Amino acid sequence: MSRPVLRPFEEADLPAAAGLLAQRHRAHRKRHPLLPADYEDERLALVEVTAVWETEGASGAVLVEDDELTGYLLAAPKPAPMWGPNIWVEAAGHAVREPEHIRDLYGAAAARWVDAGRTAHYVLVPDDAELVDAWFRLGFGSQHAHAVRPVPGYHLTPPRDLAVRRATRADIPVLAELDLELPRHQGRSPVFSAAELGTYEEAVADWEESIDDPDYATFVAVYNDEVIGSSVGCSVDRSSAHSGLAKPDNAGFLGFAAVLPAARGLGAGRALGEAVLQWSAETGYTSVVTDWRVTNLLSSRTWPRLGFRQTFHRLHRLIGY
Repeated sequence: MSRPVLRPFEEADLPAAAGLLAQRHRAHRKRHPLLPADYEDERLALVEVTAVWETEGASGAVLVEDDELTGYLLAAPKPAPMWGPNIWVEAAGHAVREPEHIRDLYGAAAARWVDAGRTAHYVLVPDDAELVDAWFRLGFGSQHAHAVRPVPGYHLTPPRDLAVRRATRADIPVLAELDLELPRHQGRSPVFSAAELGTYEEAVADWEESIDDPDYATFVAVYNDEVIGSSVGCSVDRSSAHSGLAKPDNAGFLGFAAVLPAARGLGAGRALGEAVLQWSAETGYTSVVTDWRVTNLLSSRTWPRLGFRQTFHRLHRLIGY
């Protein structure tokens, strides 16, 4: 038996990496059959790994045992400044025969990233408990959840005294305020998101232009004749955060939901989420996808109670502190 070898990822490693990724995805789909079956095929898994490899600035490592590639790790930076001096391991950027070996691969690859000044590390990990634990023992913590559920097979009704309807142009002022409320909420403890907060005028202008877009379904919750919250549904094709292995076939997307602070506790958040579920079923989708910051105490409790099951964990590590 030869000694295991860790070395930089090379283009010639792509086919073997695709085989590992297809194996990982087959195991993942046993827990989450709503995820796309396509990537159980090594040829399509190869398309995903190749896309990561061809991303500008991509680099990584492989583990070879007895002349067989048994693990790989690939990452690339994103240009958006909100992520800091970053490097991202996307859903197709890693697969290992043994979960523990992701620690060795990260140790081999991360030195180059940190030497290049990329100290904010992100990774999208399937909900394999052993694999998540291995990343945790590298100093990563949970930051964001990706989840899916089937559309409801029955009609959903909001709580008493609460009405949910489609938004109209007359709702634009409060829709604009709700657009600001979500990032405002996530900028506070315990989320502390660094996302920029736009202006009310910008939000109004955006709604004036987009409220009639047929690709989006906007709902408002009404209590005592006042709009207190909103939600937006669309095709998952409109979401850049859900792609490839993390993108179910024929899925709707719960892309936004917010409730005014004074109106929380009335069940509006759940009712707005259910409105998107109902719309998705009526539109012909078979499942609905959403995501949330796990430190957002409201969404991280509301969406699982609505039947969403987490498929991927976005983990994060900041080097040097």
